[in-house]
Amino acid sequence: MQLRTEDIEAYLLVVELSSVSAAARHMSLSKSVVSKRISDLERSLGATLLQRSTRRVQPTESGRQFYDQARAAMAQLTQAAENVSKFSQELCGELRILAPMSFGTLWLSPLIARFAKSHQRLHVIMELDDRLVDTGYERYDVAIRITRLSDSALIARKLAASRRVVCCSPDYARQNGLPESIDDIPRYDCLSYSNSLPGQIWAFRGTTPHAAPKILTPRGPFTANNGEVLRDAVVAGHGLAVLPLFIVAPDLVAGRLIPVLPEVPPVDDGIFAVYPKTAFTSQKIRTLIQFLQQAMSPPPWESGSHGIGALAPAPPV
Repeated sequence: MQLRTEDIEAYLLVVELSSVSAAARHMSLSKSVVSKRISDLERSLGATLLQRSTRRVQPTESGRQFYDQARAAMAQLTQAAENVSKFSQELCGELRILAPMSFGTLWLSPLIARFAKSHQRLHVIMELDDRLVDTGYERYDVAIRITRLSDSALIARKLAASRRVVCCSPDYARQNGLPESIDDIPRYDCLSYSNSLPGQIWAFRGTTPHAAPKILTPRGPFTANNGEVLRDAVVAGHGLAVLPLFIVAPDLVAGRLIPVLPEVPPVDDGIFAVYPKTAFTSQKIRTLIQFLQQAMSPPPWESGSHGIGALAPAPPV
C-alpha cells in the first residue's frame, strides 16, 4: 500500500471544512485535483472515507477513524521535522493562525509580517474571523482570541490585556448630556456587539479590589458584529458603546470620541493565544507566543503617538 502525504492532507482538510470546494480554495488547488486526491486515497485504502451530498461531505465511520489516527500521525511527522530544524535554529513547515477581524487588520497583521520575515522557511497562513466558537480549531495551529475565557478544551496563553472604554461622540454628549453614574447608562442609547456575550453585557470594575463587577444589559438602536462598524456608529452620534482601546484610541486622541465615566472603567478583556491540547507543543507556536508577548508589552495602541495611557490607570497584564 502506497500512501501520499498530499492525499492525506487533502482528506484532513476536506473533513475539517466539510467541503471539497472549501478545501480546494484553502489549498489554492482546483476542486477536481482535490477530488482526485481523495479518490486516490480511498482506492489505496480500499475503503470509502466520505459520504457526499449536494450540501456537504462528512466522514464515514471508517473515515472518522482514519481521520483521528492520520491527524495524530501527521502531527508527529510535523514535530519530527521541527525537531530536526532546531539544530539549525530555523522554524519550518506551516503555521496557521486564526485571528479576529479588527484586531487582525489594525494591529496583529504587521506583527505577523515581522515574525514571518524573521522565519522565512516558515509558511504562515493567517485567516481573520470575528466569530468566537470552539469548533474548527483543528484547522489552525493557534488562534488569537479577545475575550474572558471560560473553561475550554484549549490551552490559553495570555498575550496582553485589552482595556475597554465607554465612549460617545462630542455631538451626542452635547445633545443628550452624559451619565453621572453607571446606573444612569441604561437611560441612554447604547450600542452593542453581537458576536460575544461580553459585548451585550456591560461589566464594570468594582470600586474596591474585591468588589463584584457591576453588570448592565443596556439596549439601543444599533447592533453590529464588528467593532469598527460600532465605532463608526458611535462617531456618527448614535449613542454610547463599550469598545476596546485598540479600535478607538486614535478617535479618542483626535477628539472624535470622548470617554464616558473614565473613573469607573469596564472590565478588561484578555488577548489570548489558544491552541488545542495535543501531545506535541510545537516550537513554532512557542516562538510565536513569545514574540507576541514581547511585542505587546506594553500594548502598542496604549503607547507612543496614541497617548491613551492618561485616560485611565492601566492595570497590570
